[in-house]
Amino acid sequence: MPIAPLADNLEMYYDDDNFTDPWRDPDSVETIVLHHGNAKSGRLWYAWPPLLARQYRVIRVDARGFGRSTVPAPDSYDWSLEGFTGDLRNLLDYLEVDKVHLIGETIGGTIALQFAYQYPQRLHTVTTCTSPYNFTGVDTYQNYYRLVAEEGTEGWARATGGRRVSADAAPEHHEWYIQQMGQTARHVVLETLAYLGTQNLTDRLPSIQTPALAMVGELSEGDIPDRAQGQADLMPNCTLARIPGAGGYVQHSAPEQCVLAWQEFVGTVHQPG
Repeated sequence: MPIAPLADNLEMYYDDDNFTDPWRDPDSVETIVLHHGNAKSGRLWYAWPPLLARQYRVIRVDARGFGRSTVPAPDSYDWSLEGFTGDLRNLLDYLEVDKVHLIGETIGGTIALQFAYQYPQRLHTVTTCTSPYNFTGVDTYQNYYRLVAEEGTEGWARATGGRRVSADAAPEHHEWYIQQMGQTARHVVLETLAYLGTQNLTDRLPSIQTPALAMVGELSEGDIPDRAQGQADLMPNCTLARIPGAGGYVQHSAPEQCVLAWQEFVGTVHQPG
């Protein structure tokens, strides 16, 4: 298994897909990193690599505490956005990758924005998918915390599953999604939710100069002012993409449309090489 031994006792799992033509100069192949959200793993990106890996190297990470990466013991780790971004930077160093296109979904998008704030020199572009940037002033994350405390991670995923994939998705898709989230340790979800509920990136976004894309489904519950629209308004080089007819978390409900929107965006703002 691809495991990177990193700082702070982290063994980070990652998937590495590269189906570019083998005669291409490896230095000409750019890298995409896909970062999952809370209570998830790189598995949730399953539909994206087949659409991207003929032209790019595609890295899917399991962040600290999630998926197949190291899970800290309860109350043993000081969770922070800076911690997640530091882990990602260390992985890029381990893989000897200088710059990437970073794409994050939900809280993974929040981490991507923090990464763009801290390490702009490591990015070609940054993309968020149904991602919040201000967790304060709302009861959502406190309610999630209570739900996880009472019902566990799978119970939270089941109670809120209707917002994650579109209403017309197959029941098997819903159930698979719930089961994937349910594998995350309860204490990790509680500790990260408690931390995230205090975070607000509003003041940081205007200083991010990296070309950015904020994606959201046109029919999604996540199409609210303090997600994609607010991000596009606050960031000087941010494009807003509302995916037509898509509901749920657009990165999971309409991956083909998302990839097309991303490719169009990158073709407009970035010249390889």
